[in-house]
Amino acid sequence: MIPPQSNVSDPWPVDWHLYKERHLVECFFQKIKWFRRIATRYDKSDASFLAFVYLASIAILLL
Repeated sequence: MIPPQSNVSDPWPVDWHLYKERHLVECFFQKIKWFRRIATRYDKSDASFLAFVYLASIAILLL
């Protein structure tokens, strides 16, 4: 759930820990789409696609 804006008179409860984890996952998927090979699914076999996802993840961690 998206947290309310700061000017809302009666804000609803938000689990900030869960929201932070969700944000990290969404940012990771956004970064992994920088790699065109993953975004367009060039690889035909699941094993080679997963291997390149691992390589892209390592590249993201090293940036």
